[in-house]
Amino acid sequence: MRFEILGPTSVLDEDGAPVALGGPRVRALLTLLALNAGRVVGADRLVDDLYGPHPPDGVANALQSQVSRLRRALGRDLIEFHPAGYRLVADPHDVDARRFELLALDGRRALAAGDAGRAAALLGEALELWRGAPLADAPHAVSAAAGLEELRLAAVEDRLQADLALGRHRDLVAELRRLTAAHPMRERLRAQLMRALYGSGRQAEALAVYEEARRLLDRELGVEPGAELAAAHLAVLRADPSLTAQTTAPSPAPFQPPVPPFLPEPGGPGASPGGGFKQGLRAQLTSFVGRAEELAQVSARLRDSRLVTLIGPGGAGKTRLAQEAAAQEPGDVCFVPLAHVAGAAGVPGAVLVALDIRDALLPAPQRAAVGPVTRLLTALAERDLLLVLDNCEHLVATVAELADALLASCPGLRVLTTSREALGITGESILPVSPLRLPPPEPDDPLAYAAVRLFADRAAAVRPGFAVDAGNAADVVRICRALDGLPLAIELAAARLRTLPVADVAARLDDRFRLLTRGSRTALPRHQTLRAVVAWSWDLLDDAEQRLAARLSVFVGGATPEAAERVCGLPEEVLFSLAEKSLVEYVGGRYRMLDTIRAFCAERLAESGETAAIRDAHTAYYLDLVLTVDPLLRTADQLTWLARLDRESDDLEAAVRWTTVSGRPETGLRLLAHSACYWWMRGHRGVIAGLAAALLARIGDVCPAGMEEEYVMCLLVTAWTGVADDVVRERLAEVRELLPIAHLPERVEFLMMMRSMFTGPPGDVEKIYRDLLANIEGLPPWQRALSYSGAGFVLQILGRAEESLATFRRALAAFRAIGERWGTVLVLSGLGELASREGDYAASYALSDEALTLARELDARAEMAEALCRRGDALLGMGEPLGGRADYEEAAELARRVGSMDMLAWAHLGMAEVALIGGERDAALSLLAQARAECPDDWYSTEDIRNRIDEALGRAVSER
Repeated sequence: MRFEILGPTSVLDEDGAPVALGGPRVRALLTLLALNAGRVVGADRLVDDLYGPHPPDGVANALQSQVSRLRRALGRDLIEFHPAGYRLVADPHDVDARRFELLALDGRRALAAGDAGRAAALLGEALELWRGAPLADAPHAVSAAAGLEELRLAAVEDRLQADLALGRHRDLVAELRRLTAAHPMRERLRAQLMRALYGSGRQAEALAVYEEARRLLDRELGVEPGAELAAAHLAVLRADPSLTAQTTAPSPAPFQPPVPPFLPEPGGPGASPGGGFKQGLRAQLTSFVGRAEELAQVSARLRDSRLVTLIGPGGAGKTRLAQEAAAQEPGDVCFVPLAHVAGAAGVPGAVLVALDIRDALLPAPQRAAVGPVTRLLTALAERDLLLVLDNCEHLVATVAELADALLASCPGLRVLTTSREALGITGESILPVSPLRLPPPEPDDPLAYAAVRLFADRAAAVRPGFAVDAGNAADVVRICRALDGLPLAIELAAARLRTLPVADVAARLDDRFRLLTRGSRTALPRHQTLRAVVAWSWDLLDDAEQRLAARLSVFVGGATPEAAERVCGLPEEVLFSLAEKSLVEYVGGRYRMLDTIRAFCAERLAESGETAAIRDAHTAYYLDLVLTVDPLLRTADQLTWLARLDRESDDLEAAVRWTTVSGRPETGLRLLAHSACYWWMRGHRGVIAGLAAALLARIGDVCPAGMEEEYVMCLLVTAWTGVADDVVRERLAEVRELLPIAHLPERVEFLMMMRSMFTGPPGDVEKIYRDLLANIEGLPPWQRALSYSGAGFVLQILGRAEESLATFRRALAAFRAIGERWGTVLVLSGLGELASREGDYAASYALSDEALTLARELDARAEMAEALCRRGDALLGMGEPLGGRADYEEAAELARRVGSMDMLAWAHLGMAEVALIGGERDAALSLLAQARAECPDDWYSTEDIRNRIDEALGRAVSER
């Protein structure tokens, strides 16, 4: 489709036929989206430009209604929703306004290259795209329309310049008369009219045009004619032959206005090596680390957009990035620091000072004083300049108005701003500046990460000879990760090495605001301490935003809008506002705080006295979540729900910790019991066992009434570490006492699996088998499938292999009917063990391989380790010890990562058996000793591994 907005809005389909759009609001919405085709337009901006200063009640619903109508007209796929607004999915080149800009730019370049004929053709083609007033169907988009009008007028001037270069003087006089009458203050048009008149043999009239312009400028602005008009006047007086020279390609470049008197000449003091004047840019005292990609992005954005805003949290390095980008620009640059500007009225004045535009003499009584914005518009009207406005967040509305006015009236101007909040005006290109790339907790090469390189660079400056090495890498990585990769925070931490060793700095980061207080004396006050960096952003928030920011600090891993609204009690619009102001970042569908900001906001929450209430609300939200999700983890949709809890895992742990600290054991038991299935499937063993042990210590020795299932699950979770001590043995014995073996869980379904795994059947195995069969058909689907699996294992113990095989197959069919992968892996493991005992190693290998595929799909690492161990056993049975060793080594790494001690013991047992086959008895004995130490003694499920270790030890000793 093609979109036309340079006049009444219209859309043409692929055949060139017009598309029916509907009423004026729909046409206005399309106009605004087409103006920014391919880019997201914020909902607030759409509302402002659709409805003006008086939007209707329920404006959000009104906007959604217009979006729905537009989708019906164009198709749903063309109008995309994003959290920040809406986007027209179209190539910008399919919009006439964008095609006009590109053609006009190409024409201007041809003119500069001396190809007047091509320039005239391109500019004529560009101007033919205009069918009337721009954005005619969006009457409230005044600034954007004014900007397009200014670009059109600049293109007209360029086309006239090309025509003059081609000798068409007589043909242009009438047109230039009309244009100068309509735009009496545009000096370029006056100069072109003088040249056209002179080329037509009308020298006196040309001089009269200059005199009229001089009087007008003096009367209205109190200024003399600019350099271009003055040069044209002098050329007419001297009868310069260049005024009537006709060109053919190549021809001399078009007249370029010289640098106005308020800027030094190119090549003079302050000029960059590239020839452009860089005013206000300081020579840097430190190296620029880790921002090569962002630097290239800024340059690319400045080529494509006239307004670029770098946004990000305080201390992210926006100012330095803007300075480096500006220094690379080939043309003139003026850097304007706004941090010290206290009020809105001071912004235009700060720009005037940075540009070195001096105040005019006191106006004569008959001459009106000229305002600072008017002076800026006049000074920059025909300048090619990059204006950098730094630290705009406290003046964002004023800066937005000024930038909009300057860009609309000064076609050669580009603006780069830095702020913690976007300006929010049409045509703005927003580039988030994120913290530096962080290493994982145990990186192979820490210096491959920008955050570590920055710390090393700044640390070497204060402690000569400092380098990141094996002895300090862990502490440096910890510092960089704790400080979120924020460059300013890392520099403050590195500065501490003047008085503290790096290990002490890392150890004291729990009190980061007290530690990081020694910034550069010449830095802005808000950049001298870490607390001041965050406090500056905090102080710019309104009351509702501050309340939400403080309350949001209870979320460890970020929050969805729904979670934030329920826990914090404020509407999601406040959350979106925090994101716009860089207090939170939107990552993967969640709004999260950097740890430094979160720590500051947690202090504010404590000061408000709301900590307990908000943490209780947070815990209640996560309890409701796990009660809903837990049963869904054992269905065909388990991958979706496992992924959901992956995103919530840190907050689940935080909620359990809070119940322990705050003395709410019943809530803690419910949380932990209904999260146990998730944590077990994901292999979160050691940390969660510690949570369970702390919760039991708070509860004491008595099970809360009516919570036997939750209490027993908590007892079992404490055994997940695999450490067999007296406390664990007592707890496992208590499990057998609290719930009879025939108990079928009513609330905590996964308890059925956990209990049998850790405590096993009692002495009368045959009775257990009969009880299972008696109750099996009345059970819910997952419990029924698990019971068939349990019956298969019992029959295996009883030595009834054929019955065991048939029962396992029933269990496999039942789990597959549910679509439950974890249970399927469990049964495939049982079938693989059965095949191995029967000596059918090929079948065992195939079953284990299938289990491994499913376990990888689940990302269940403990089950992956088990499948690899069983597949390794099958390979040994098939006479392929090298293949078996590879499986055991991979299994050991996975088991070590998730703290699965039983699987780690099995993997080391397998590696020992491979060593025995290869005659490496000493290595085998070492591995077997390690496996014996790792294998949990009191788990029923590890009995076979313990027996195999003992048998292998006997063989190794006897063969020695």
